[in-house]
Amino acid sequence: METTIIWNQFKAELLNFITYKVSDKMLAEDILQDVFIKIHQKRKSLSDDSKLHSWIYQITRNSIIDFYRKKKLSTDSLLEHLELPEEVDDVEENIKACTECVKPFILELPEKYKDVLYNVTYGNVSQKEYAIMNDLTYSTVKTRVQRGREQLKHSFETCCDAVEDIQGNISYNCKNGCNN
Repeated sequence: METTIIWNQFKAELLNFITYKVSDKMLAEDILQDVFIKIHQKRKSLSDDSKLHSWIYQITRNSIIDFYRKKKLSTDSLLEHLELPEEVDDVEENIKACTECVKPFILELPEKYKDVLYNVTYGNVSQKEYAIMNDLTYSTVKTRVQRGREQLKHSFETCCDAVEDIQGNISYNCKNGCNN
């Protein structure tokens, strides 16, 4: 398949996918251009056209990862000269605080997401064990965990401001009188 046909077939789909991952339409369009440059340059390396879809998405995912790597490197170089406060070494205390913060958000999720996230996160149950215990397929459990985490993220974003430190760690500061 020619690159122009690939462009016409995948442009809108990939733009939506990239926009979802980077949350900025202009950046998504830039990444999309990079993706199609790579597709054009590497098209001859794909010998089996039945794998075109997954090949294109692999290039797209890698381009998104490259974008975040470049973003992190540029952020790190800008903040290199800043003095940072000392970190708290009490890892157990930090985990306990995070656990107490996240738990109310999990409990607000729909039952099928709440149960799997609560058991996998706090019950020390693996996703495979949860699948067996609840007579579900492993892929169903993985999907529920992923969707539950997406809803959890949305809850945090709605309730709290995300703050990223120079190591790329994200913490949340509650806003609007949020009790969570």
